[in-house]
Amino acid sequence: MKHCPSTPVPSCGGSLGFLALLPLAAVPASARTPQHPNVVLIVADDLGYGDVSAYGNTTISTPHIDRLAHEGLSFTDGHATSATSTPSRYGLMTGCYPWRNPDAFILPGDAPLIVDTAMQTLPKLFQRAGYRTAAIGKWHLGMGIGHIDWNSTIVPAANTVGFDYTHLIAATVDRVPTVYVEDGRVANLAPGDSLFVSYTTPFPGEPTALTNPELVRLQWSHGHNNTVVNGIPRIGFMKGGSSAYWDDATMAQHLVDEVRRFVTTNANSPFFLYYGLHEPHVPRTPMTAFAGATPLGARGDVIVEADWCVGEVMRTLEEQNLLDNTLVIFTSDNGPVRDDGYVDGARESAPLHDPLGGLRGGKYSLYDGGTRVPFFVYWKGHIAPRESSALVSQMDLPASFAALLGDDTRFPDSRNTLSTFLGRSDRGRRDMVVESSGFLAYRYRHYALIPPYRGGKVNITGNELGIEDHYALYDLRQSPAQRDDISATHPRLVKKLRRRFLAIVGDNYQEPKE
Repeated sequence: MKHCPSTPVPSCGGSLGFLALLPLAAVPASARTPQHPNVVLIVADDLGYGDVSAYGNTTISTPHIDRLAHEGLSFTDGHATSATSTPSRYGLMTGCYPWRNPDAFILPGDAPLIVDTAMQTLPKLFQRAGYRTAAIGKWHLGMGIGHIDWNSTIVPAANTVGFDYTHLIAATVDRVPTVYVEDGRVANLAPGDSLFVSYTTPFPGEPTALTNPELVRLQWSHGHNNTVVNGIPRIGFMKGGSSAYWDDATMAQHLVDEVRRFVTTNANSPFFLYYGLHEPHVPRTPMTAFAGATPLGARGDVIVEADWCVGEVMRTLEEQNLLDNTLVIFTSDNGPVRDDGYVDGARESAPLHDPLGGLRGGKYSLYDGGTRVPFFVYWKGHIAPRESSALVSQMDLPASFAALLGDDTRFPDSRNTLSTFLGRSDRGRRDMVVESSGFLAYRYRHYALIPPYRGGKVNITGNELGIEDHYALYDLRQSPAQRDDISATHPRLVKKLRRRFLAIVGDNYQEPKE
C-alpha cells in the first residue's frame, strides 16, 4: 500500500494568500487588512449530523455550537475522511488520505505514532508562521515507536509533529491507559507508582470486569471487559499508575481548564489550538451538572456537556478580547453510534432522537452518515453568517491554512478551498474518497458510489456498514437517506464514476471476483 510523501511538495507559483482570492470590492472592509488570526479547531468525538440543533434537531439543545453555525458559516455537506477516529484525524492532520497509510486504523492505547515525523502537518504550518501550537484532549494517533515505557518521556509524541504543548488522552476514554499525557510524559504519575499497559496479556492478580464483576458500575455490552477504572471496564490491561488516573466524571472540566489556561497564557501572541472533545464517545459519564439534562440518557447529556465546553471556549476568547481575531472551526471526527460498548440507555433513546439527521449509516459506515458531520466556521467580522451546500472535507484544512498563512507547502491530497471555508465561494470539492476500516466509497458532487465488497451488512453496534455486492449509486439530492439505488437505471454514470474512483485509489481497492 502506498504511503503519503513525507517531504514538502513545492507548489506551482506559490500561495496567493486569502485576500487575493476575490476582487477587493468583494472583500468586507474588516477583512482588508492582512492578518494571521488565531485558530481554534474543535473536533467532537462520534457526534452526528443530527446531534446539533443548528441542523434542525429539536430533542437536544446546543446553543453554543449553534452560535458558531448561525453567526458563521454552516456547511451542510462537510465531511471527515473516515467513518472512524484514527484515520479521520490522520487525514485532518496530514492532508493525506488515510487509506494510503496501512497503519491508519483504529489504534489501541499503546500504538506507535502513525504520523511520519518528517511529514508536513497542520500544526507545523502554524509553527513556521510563529504561532504557539497546542493539542488538548483526544489524540488517538499513537505515541512512541512501540512497547511504550509510560514511566519516562515518550518519543516521538504529538509534540514531534508540530505541537509546542500537549495535554492528551492517548487513545480513547474506553481504552487504557486512563491517564493524561502531557508533553510526552504521564501527568501526575507519582514516583514508585509505575504504570504498565498491555493489549495482549492480563497482568497476574489484576482484576478485570470478567474476574471481578462486582467492581463494575457501568455495564459493558460488548468488547469492554478488561481493566476496570473508576467502576468502568475498559479495553486493554493496565497495572499500577493509579496516582495518575483521570476522573471520568470531571474530565470535561479538566480539559476545559487546560484550554482556558492555554488561551489566556497566549492571548498576546498568535496561537493554534486543537481541542479534541471526548464527547459523546463512550463511556459517557456526564458531569453532575449535566446528568439528566436530556430525555435521551447519558449520550444526550454528554452532548449538552460538549456544547457547554464550546461555550467555555468562546467565553474565554471574549474575555481575552480575541473573538474578532480568532477563526473557530467546529466539527466531528465521524458519524454517530448509539451502543458502542456500554449499557447506557443509548439504544433505548432511538425512538426519541435521530443522531444521523435523516442520513444513513453512522460510525463505521460507508453510507453518507459515516463521514458527513457537523461543520461550522466562525470568524467574527470576517465571515458573514450563511449556509453553504458546498462539498468540503476536513482533509483540505492544511492546504487552505497554508494559503491563509502565505506558506507554499503543498499536501498530498489536501486542496486549497480557503475561499469556501471563509464563505466567499460555494465551490467545494468535485469529488473525494471516504473510507471505513479499509473499505472505500466515492463522492462525486451530489452522487455517492459504493463499490462492491463481501461481508456483513451490520456490525456489532447495530450500525449499517454500507457493504454492497455491486456498484451502488445514490443521488443524495433526491435521496439523502440513500434508500434509492439508481445504479440499474444509470449504468453510464456508474461506469464513469467507477473509472474515476479506480483512477484515484489504484491498487488500494480490488474488485471482488465473481
